[in-house]
Amino acid sequence: LPIPGQNVYNQSYLDRSDGMKPRAYIETTILSYLTARPSRDLIQAAHQQITQDWWESRRGDFDLYISELVIAEISCGDPEAAKKRREIASSLPVLRSAPVAIDLADELLRLGVLPAVAADDALHLAIASVYEMRFLLTWNCRHLANAEMTESIEQAVSAWGYNPPVICTPQELMGRNE
Repeated sequence: LPIPGQNVYNQSYLDRSDGMKPRAYIETTILSYLTARPSRDLIQAAHQQITQDWWESRRGDFDLYISELVIAEISCGDPEAAKKRREIASSLPVLRSAPVAIDLADELLRLGVLPAVAADDALHLAIASVYEMRFLLTWNCRHLANAEMTESIEQAVSAWGYNPPVICTPQELMGRNE
């Protein structure tokens, strides 16, 4: 992995024509939907099923990573549910919250790219950016996977010399129809 604070990006990394798997940052909502009891809410139930389908059929196509922040978030709530989330997460490499990621998250908040209530979301985005993840996989469509915010996120992250990850849901990362 690149050293946070040193941008070693090049176009071939994004294209992955070198045969390496693209890296994906798994945000907390993915692990939550993956392990939650089936929801009675139709939308949540669909998200849960899509997440499970993606996990079973597509996760092997990516190098998956989580962060210390994800570990902290999945450890909250119902103890039994938290245990399930931690079990899934235990197989994934954990990225540290490097000082440059914290600084970038603070800048995203200062610029109003993300609202103050989304401080943890800003840190997820910053960690994924400084560790050069190709994708940030999330069901957080309010602050992260939000088309109306994409341009300002890309501009702010790029101004720091990083290429922002593609922020998407599992549904958007199901592969090409061939």
